[in-house]
Formats: sequence, C-alpha cells, structure tokens
Amino acid sequence: MTCKRAVSVGCVVRFEQLQTVHSEKVKIVTIDMIEDRARQYWLLARFDRPIGILILLWPALWALWVASNGKPDLLVLTVICLGVVLMRAAGCVINDYADREFDPHVERTKQRPMALGNVTPKEALIIFVVLCLISFGLVLLLNLYTILLSFIAAFLAASYPFMKRYTHLPQAYLGIAFGWAVPMAFSAQTNSIPFVAWVMYLATILWALVYDTMYAMVDKDDDLKIGVKSTAILFGNYDRHIMAILQVIILGLLVTIGQMQDLGRFYYSGLLVGASLFIYQQWLIFNREKSQCFKAFLNNNWFGLTIFVGFFLDYYCRA
Repeated sequence: MTCKRAVSVGCVVRFEQLQTVHSEKVKIVTIDMIEDRARQYWLLARFDRPIGILILLWPALWALWVASNGKPDLLVLTVICLGVVLMRAAGCVINDYADREFDPHVERTKQRPMALGNVTPKEALIIFVVLCLISFGLVLLLNLYTILLSFIAAFLAASYPFMKRYTHLPQAYLGIAFGWAVPMAFSAQTNSIPFVAWVMYLATILWALVYDTMYAMVDKDDDLKIGVKSTAILFGNYDRHIMAILQVIILGLLVTIGQMQDLGRFYYSGLLVGASLFIYQQWLIFNREKSQCFKAFLNNNWFGLTIFVGFFLDYYCRA
C-alpha cells in the first residue's frame, strides 16, 4: 500500500514538473514570437532608418518657427513632431503594402519585411490603420481647422504609394503628401494659413521632388525592368539639369519667405550654406553612380537642418 502511494505521489510530482517545463517553454516561445513581431513591424515602419523622419520633419519645423515668430506652442510643437514621425511610419507601411509585388525584384528593397514574407498584407494594413488612428488622436488635441486638414493629410499619405503606377511624378506627389505638414503647422499655431505658408509649401514640394528623384536614380534600372514610373526615368539625361533648376527655384522661394518675414543675416547665412550643399549634391550625382546618388539624397538632411538653424537663430536673436 505504501509503495502504491509512493508511486502515485511520484507520478503527480512528475506530472507537475512536466507541466511546469511545458509552461516555461510556452512562455519562452510566446515572448520570442512577440519580440519577432515587434521587430518586423519596427522594420516595416522604417523606424530603424530615421533619415526619412528628419527630412520630413524639417519643413514642419520651418513652418512652426515662422508661424510662431520663433516661439511655438509646446503642445503644437509636440503634436506636429509626433505626427510627422507616425505618419511617415504609416506612409512606409502602406508603401510596402502597395509595392509588395515589386519589392522582391528591386535590389534595394528585396530585404524589406513584406518582400521577405515576414509580414503579411493583412498585418501591414492593420499597422497602417493603428498608426493613423494614433496620429488622429494627437490631432484631436489641436483646433478644429487642423483636425479637418488632417483628413486631407491621411488621404494624401494613403494614396501616394499608388501614384507610381499612373504617373511619372510620384516624387512630386510625395512632396504634396508629406509637405502637408507645413499648412497644418500654420493652422495649428495660428488657426489660419497665410500666403507665406503656401510659398513654403511649394518650396517643400519642389525640395521633395529633388531629393526623391536622387533617391529614384538609385532604383532607375530596376524600375525600368518592372515598369514602375519615376521622375528619374521621366527626366532622362536631363535629370541633373532639371534638378539644378528646381534647386535654384527652391532657394528663390526661401529668399521670398525671408523678405516676407523681414528675416536677417542669420537666415540668409543659412540659405548661403544651403546653396553650397545643393552645389555639393550636384557634384555627387554628376556621374549618376548609385552610391553617390544615395549619398546626395542623404545630404538633404543637412540642407533641411541648415535652413532650420537659420530660422531658429534669426528669431532667437530678435527676442
């Protein structure tokens, strides 16, 4: 009897041990799965590559500093900055969803999560909606005018990735879509969109057209093979010349903003440095080498920063 009881107790103990081991294994597998999903979503939203966030953020900061005369409201500044980060992420997600059939055939994009099959189209759409909803929640903290403008922003961001199927100007549409942060920044800060905001918006659109054409030059050969349209293809052998003209126009628009706002030497010094960066970019893309074109694209971050520093110092020294 004692032996039977001992065996019974031993079986119970063994069962409990096996159950504990199984629970630990399930816990480890669950944690690993969650970490893997989080990592794939992080990569899908390109949070590992902040250059895109910065390039889109600079015009929004230009707008806020001009709209507020160098003293932006803290809430508005926070919402606009977070909104740019989130909507850029949403734009990357919907872009990969739209290009899921193309990306595996393009050298630069074939390692992205959707191209590798690590994220499903359904998951991508869910992530896109979640990012948009969080962004909209932030916008609700601002005035009604800005809330209404956010619906236009959402439409532009969602439709942008599909433009390369229908037009050779998706780079211009990128500027229209993500440059929308400029009028939104003015409306959030002043509850209005003055003429200077539209001048800045135009400068931002043309700037996006330039730097995204440099980006498209990297993919030009692959895009021609798979039938994707871009300004790099449209401009052909005149790409450098057209971008040079656009860069001159951008600088002219920024000078116009300086005159409209009665800005001083710090701002124009920033423009002078910005002009030198444009010249450097032209030198980089001269032979249309892919690595140099990508380097020119990255250099635009410094252009955006330089212009912002000019705005910041000019308004700061006025105070």
